[in-house]
Amino acid sequence: MQKDHLRNTLILAALGTILTLASCNKKEAKVIPPAPAPPPSPTATLAANPDSIQRGQSTELSWHTQNATDITITGVGTVSASGSRMVSPADSTTYRLDAKGPGGTAESSARVTVTAPPAPAVSRMSLDELFARNVKDLFFDFNKYNIRGDQQASAAVDAQFLLQHPELKIVVEGHCDDRGSEEYNLGLGDNRAQTIKAYLVQAGVSANRISTISYGKEKPFCTQDDEQCWQQNRRDHFIRQQ
Repeated sequence: MQKDHLRNTLILAALGTILTLASCNKKEAKVIPPAPAPPPSPTATLAANPDSIQRGQSTELSWHTQNATDITITGVGTVSASGSRMVSPADSTTYRLDAKGPGGTAESSARVTVTAPPAPAVSRMSLDELFARNVKDLFFDFNKYNIRGDQQASAAVDAQFLLQHPELKIVVEGHCDDRGSEEYNLGLGDNRAQTIKAYLVQAGVSANRISTISYGKEKPFCTQDDEQCWQQNRRDHFIRQQ
């Protein structure tokens, strides 16, 4: 009995020793801290108001970003996180906002449509008004019926206008100052009218569109008896034939 008791005691002691040693050799569990949260992603919005303008007008760009440290807009440059800017694009333009931050990038865009301004209203003149504005009388030297050098440009403008308006028919009136006889001045006035008709025909105006008449000194434009007045009366006057 004593031997059995001693043996059990030794066994229990050995087991206790083994358990003690196992407990001492057991490693402590490591505590792993949680991973830090990733930085938030940037957000960005960009708008244009109005989004359609006429050339020469302005529009307002407005934007708002979050979680971004580097914000740029094409055509504008670096901007703050939020704000607005007036722009005047010459042509239709798409503005793009790029927002960059620790959490990545974000983009937003706004299209501005640019249209041409409406053409100014053009007053439509009647053919009579156009005729009066563009067809000018031609003046002559005393006792002459050739086209003076300083009247060549006016004659060319008259011819060009008539060529541009083939529906027009005209009467060329020959006029003279009051010096000389009525018969002489009627002949001189006729020569002046025929000279201009020949010039217009040579320029391309159809002869059947041009009639001539001489008034000599019968219908003066000025009634003063001096050189300045006589110069006004020595002319070919153009009338639109109805």
